[in-house]
Amino acid sequence: MVVPSITFNDGNKMPMFGLGTYLSKPGEVAEAVKYAIEVGYRHIDTAFFYENEKEIGEAIREKINDGTIKREDIFVTTKLWNNSHKEHEVVPACKLSLKNLGLDYIDLYLIHWPIAFKSGDALTPRDASGKIEFDDTDYLETWRGMEKCKGQNLVRSIGVSNFNAEQLARLLSQAKIKPVNNQVEITLNLNQKSLVEFCKKNEITVTGFSPLGRPGNRYGIKNLWDEPIIQSLANKYNKTPANIACRFILQSGVSPIPKSVTKSRIKENFDIFDFNLTPEELQEIEKLNTGSRVAPFSEGKESKYYPF
Repeated sequence: MVVPSITFNDGNKMPMFGLGTYLSKPGEVAEAVKYAIEVGYRHIDTAFFYENEKEIGEAIREKINDGTIKREDIFVTTKLWNNSHKEHEVVPACKLSLKNLGLDYIDLYLIHWPIAFKSGDALTPRDASGKIEFDDTDYLETWRGMEKCKGQNLVRSIGVSNFNAEQLARLLSQAKIKPVNNQVEITLNLNQKSLVEFCKKNEITVTGFSPLGRPGNRYGIKNLWDEPIIQSLANKYNKTPANIACRFILQSGVSPIPKSVTKSRIKENFDIFDFNLTPEELQEIEKLNTGSRVAPFSEGKESKYYPF
C-alpha cells in the first residue's frame, strides 16, 4: 500500500499518514518504528522533548541498512523544544536532533510550541515553588533561527506545532520562508475545522496528533468511539472505530499520526486506505465536536504566547 502524499508550499512532499511516538517508552519505540516501516508507514514523527530520537534513528537506519527502505523513502519529523527558542539556540538544537537521529537531514522541523521556556538543559525548568520558568522570547525570533536551519540544509522543510490562526497570521506577515505545516491536536472531539480551513487558505498543511483521542487520558475525556454514528460506520465498512476516526481526519485534508507500540494496532491503524466516508457521513461525524483537548498544556497559560 502506497500512502498518499501532500505537497508543501516549498515543493517537498509528506506522506499523509504516520506513526506518532510521544510517550513511547525506551525499548518499545525502536521495535514499533521497525514494524511500522515493514507494514508500510513512511512517516515517523518524534520530538527532542520525547527523548526517543536516538532510538528512533537507530531503528530507521537499521531498516535502511537491511534494504527495506532508502533514506529518501522515509519522512522524519522532529521538533524544537521550548528551552531553545532564542535565535542563536535554534541551529545548535537542530544539529543535536540530527546527531541523535544519526541522519544527514530532517525532512520536517517544527517549533513544538509558540511558548518559550528559560534557556538551559532542563526540559521543563521550574522555580523553587515548582512553577515553570517561562521566557518572553517571541516566536518570530525563533522562526528566524528555523529559517537558518533551512538555509544551512539541515532540514528540508520548516513548520510549527500548536499555533493558532492569529499566531500563524502574525508569523506569515514576517516570515521570509513560509511555514509548510502546522501540527495540532485533531480528534473526533476537536476537529479544528476553522483552523484547518485557515491553514488551507494560506498553503499550510496540517498534521493531526493524538487522532485516537489518547484513550485513558488523565482528563477523563472519552474518545467518542462508542457514539452510535462511529459504531454504525465501523460496522458498515468492517473497520475499527480508530479507523473511522483516522479516515475522517484524512478526508478532512489532515495527516493523522496515531501513536502505538503494539504491533497489532500499528497494523490495524494503517488499514484506512480502501474505503471512503460519504460527504453525509463526514458531516455527521463533524457534529460530534465538543472542543475537548487531551493536550491542553494548562501550565502554559502563564505564557503570553499560550495558543488556546
